[in-house]
Amino acid sequence: MQPWLSHPFDDDKLKEECGIFGAVGVQDAANFVALGLHALQHRGQEAGGIITYDDARGFQSAHRFGLVRDNFTSAKLMETLPGSIGIGHVRYSTAGSKGATAIRDVQPFFGEFAMGGAAIAHNGNITNANAIRRELIDRGSIFQSSSDSECIIHLMARSIQKTIAERLKDALRRVEGAFSVIAMTRTKLIGVRDQLGVRPLVLGRIGDGWALASETCALDIIGADFVREIEPGEMVVIDTKGLQSTRPFERTPSRFCIFEQVYFSRPDSIIGGRSVYETRRQIGVELAREAPVEADLVCPVPDSGTPAAIGYSQESGIPFAMGIIRNQYMGRTFIEPSEQIRNMGVRLKLNVNRALVAGKRIVLVDDSVVRGTTSQKIKEMILEAGAREVHFRIASPPTTWPCFYGVDTPERSKLLAARMNEDEMRDFIGVESLKFISLDGLYRAAGEAGGRNAACPQFCDACFSGAYPVAPSDMIERGFELKAAE
Repeated sequence: MQPWLSHPFDDDKLKEECGIFGAVGVQDAANFVALGLHALQHRGQEAGGIITYDDARGFQSAHRFGLVRDNFTSAKLMETLPGSIGIGHVRYSTAGSKGATAIRDVQPFFGEFAMGGAAIAHNGNITNANAIRRELIDRGSIFQSSSDSECIIHLMARSIQKTIAERLKDALRRVEGAFSVIAMTRTKLIGVRDQLGVRPLVLGRIGDGWALASETCALDIIGADFVREIEPGEMVVIDTKGLQSTRPFERTPSRFCIFEQVYFSRPDSIIGGRSVYETRRQIGVELAREAPVEADLVCPVPDSGTPAAIGYSQESGIPFAMGIIRNQYMGRTFIEPSEQIRNMGVRLKLNVNRALVAGKRIVLVDDSVVRGTTSQKIKEMILEAGAREVHFRIASPPTTWPCFYGVDTPERSKLLAARMNEDEMRDFIGVESLKFISLDGLYRAAGEAGGRNAACPQFCDACFSGAYPVAPSDMIERGFELKAAE
């Protein structure tokens, strides 16, 4: 993302991790990959890449900055990516350079091995990447990028195993953190999830071919049938003979990222057999039960707050209204805006529906509060439009800890909830009331009727609880302090 396309509204949201997609056994696989990446664009808008293999031309690749629609819809470009197998990646930088991405940081990454070439696309974050990188450089490896994902290729190169799949297993047994990986050889498509299953990966069938994707919405766009989720700790290897499944890692209780339910995944995706939209609507229901208020309208902060606002309205009986309208086309409206336009910040993306909110007591439902600056600006806009009162209801617990598993989170000192309690945050934002859903309420909305199991949480909720399922060793080495044992 270019600096002039970044605005305060974006800076006050947790950034999606990355999206990955692969297809095998289909004619013109690159076209399927491009469509899949387009459906996953919400997971990364900074850059994208596709690698394919064709017997006549070998491995071919294209890596571009910007959106899928602006690059991978060009017939001229797509003709350079022939073959019936391909993988792709859309990126938002969570490791490596941020804000000044080099094209060499854009995945998928490719390596040439004795038994042939292989490419990988990685969603997640390797929490011991610095240590591995130092070790590999000491042993002679030469890194081309600043990405943690490149460690996987170098570890594969040093493995003594005889197949690409076995070398990938070797490499992934060395890394810590969170990973969903799609890899490809000349004939095989490989999908792997870490043993905790922090990041998503699903399997689909399209005709005689197969697809792997971060979310089911990417299968829908290509007309693929959803088969199942790749299970935590599972590796699948797919070729013309079919699919083989193995378990390279020790079985442990899964810890899927609960923020996928709150914000990252598209609402039309299915996670764990459950509609993401329905989970978000149920979050609103739980929030209305936990934090009722007398008001005239329930309004979402679009678009991510909309399903929760609908649930809040349905449970509370307070009418739902689109009190804030989002400008869907803002991204490319101003190529090089003046300082005056840049300072408009949130107003470039959101506008208040004055006729609806004037004279009303408004419940604003948003997905999260990170730094709190956007919440302040939205409150000011609502009051300027004539609202009598503003009450914030947040569809996630307070974000008090950074994520080290593939989400670009500000350092802890910049998280509002790490510095203030709920009342202090209410006063900082300047609203009549501010309430977050409880952690138990969030778990109930996600289908865990008994709430959170404190002894063995069903999800990764480290950004809310500080309970990291994998110690972030690189960050601890830099001085990061884990939450004290209770």
